[in-house]
Amino acid sequence: MTTRRTYDPPTLSSLAQLRAGRLGRRVPQLVVGLLLYGWSMAMMVQAGLGLDPWDVLHEGLTRHVPLSFGQVVIVVGALVLLLWIPLRQWPGLGTLLNVVLIGLAADWGIAVLPTPDHVGVAATMLVAGVVLNGLAGALYIGTHLGPGPRDGLWLGIVRLTGCSVRMARTSVEITVVVIGFALGGTVGAGTVLYALAIGPLVQLFLPWVQVRLDLPCSAGPVPARDLAEPGRD
Repeated sequence: MTTRRTYDPPTLSSLAQLRAGRLGRRVPQLVVGLLLYGWSMAMMVQAGLGLDPWDVLHEGLTRHVPLSFGQVVIVVGALVLLLWIPLRQWPGLGTLLNVVLIGLAADWGIAVLPTPDHVGVAATMLVAGVVLNGLAGALYIGTHLGPGPRDGLWLGIVRLTGCSVRMARTSVEITVVVIGFALGGTVGAGTVLYALAIGPLVQLFLPWVQVRLDLPCSAGPVPARDLAEPGRD
């Protein structure tokens, strides 16, 4: 019998994702997950102890363009989405909402959250942000409404080139963190913590929040590698 921890959803086209049923549960969960994701990013930014690779790039760009952190997140997400065209990736509803909602939530969080004046408080905010990021990622991934622009980038590279998920994702994230650091983005303990913890955290939360889809039994499962290494957005 299929259990909560062994349910593997099938790979679906953008239209099939919407036809898979339970949208009354999936869409609200998607929105909540994306908003929490942006808020968790704000927590890590305000902690000031290091960001995840893509946010190192986002923060670095804010030092050179007249845009807020969240606005840069939106613009970069849209530009990355354009890279899907040659990779023959198709966005889902979750992909499109990801581009907008995460950036808006991040700006909201940065405006509301204080900057810690003690390293212990900053460390606590950082750890809480990473854990919340893992939960938020599991929430939106678990709706099966499409990957975020940045995850879709390395997934498309995997499909087009045949390289491993680990190689594609590592190459992309090393590239963006190097560029972001050169632009002035914050690299630190938080960067290392995020890299080590985010995969296990998403895997911990995902079995409890992913939504079972209304699909025929003939639908095939997602390759294990796609669930084993869920990424940022």
